[in-house]
Amino acid sequence: MSRQEIQPGHEVVTETKKKLKKPPLYRVLLHNDDYTTKEFVVEILQYVFHKEHTEAVQIMLHVHKKGIGVAGVYTYEVAETKVTLVESLAQQHEYPLKCTMEEA
Repeated sequence: MSRQEIQPGHEVVTETKKKLKKPPLYRVLLHNDDYTTKEFVVEILQYVFHKEHTEAVQIMLHVHKKGIGVAGVYTYEVAETKVTLVESLAQQHEYPLKCTMEEA
């Protein structure tokens, strides 16, 4: 076996690979209330969360029966934007629909 010796005037260059961590994900939650119509919740799920009608109805029914349901899972900024948009649309239509987010 031969040993590699470092001679004067020569430098050893080492490369380090940085691993990027995936950003944390957040669940966007819809909360049931007694005033927001089921149709409006389905529209929100289709417009804001880009759900197909069938999936939107399933999520809406889950929220209606369980009191809370996941509309989607996103990075922090996207989740925050969707929560703000849902609450703004609900307020414009005079519904008390509550939308929150939590770390997944």
